[in-house]
Amino acid sequence: MPDLAQFLPFLALLLAVGALAGLLAGLLGVGGGIIIVLALFHAFSALGYDSPYLMQICLATSLATIIFTSLRSVASHHAKGAVDWSILRKWAPGIALGALVGVLAAASLRSVVLQGIFGGLGLVLGLYLAFGRRDWRLGAAMPGGALRAMMSAVVGFLSVLMGIGGGVMGVPLMTLYGLPIHRAVGTAAGFGALIAVPSVAGFLMIAIPEAMRPPLTFGAVNLPGFLVVVSMTMITAPLGARLAHRTNPVLLRKIFAIFVVVVAANMLRKALGV
Repeated sequence: MPDLAQFLPFLALLLAVGALAGLLAGLLGVGGGIIIVLALFHAFSALGYDSPYLMQICLATSLATIIFTSLRSVASHHAKGAVDWSILRKWAPGIALGALVGVLAAASLRSVVLQGIFGGLGLVLGLYLAFGRRDWRLGAAMPGGALRAMMSAVVGFLSVLMGIGGGVMGVPLMTLYGLPIHRAVGTAAGFGALIAVPSVAGFLMIAIPEAMRPPLTFGAVNLPGFLVVVSMTMITAPLGARLAHRTNPVLLRKIFAIFVVVVAANMLRKALGV
């Protein structure tokens, strides 16, 4: 059990991370999970819990926070008529299945491999945010049939391996198929719950040796990290949403893209041992 001198800085960092994650989620519709995973990784490492299970704990704890922030976000967007429930119903089975497969993959991979996956996918995301254009299209309508089944499973699978909600992959995907941005953001908020609920249930079943996990960790979910971060994101996400209407969204997107690229490159460097 860490002493007070160790735990207080950890608590302060989690408070700051939760506040920033909520603010960015409100501003941009994406990004909270990336910040939470990164901060938990460094916080737990500093406390001496750098182990082969560290990334699993960070991913699981981040996804646990997404359950609550996603549900709150969906309710808010639904009140404004910005959730496409037809898309959610049709994509739900594939997303949930992909999330469960993601948990099985994450449980069997070493922390350094998950760091590499996080870094590689983060770079792709950052570059898309920086250089993606609004007029890019993959089709005129959301896909159905086998393509929908495959794409929904991939969204769930990759989201779990990064510890993120549905906005990061769902918003770009839906806009590439012509869905208006506000409707894409509202609908992708529902992706977050579809990803997080089954994946957290799976992560709670993972057995991690006591010496290799922070205190009050159940399965792979760290309870103090979850409680502190989710309480702050619930407070600051609405503030970010209000601020978004007063800020240049293009500039915000570019700044966040730079941040994501730097974070992902650093995680990739750690994974490669450079």
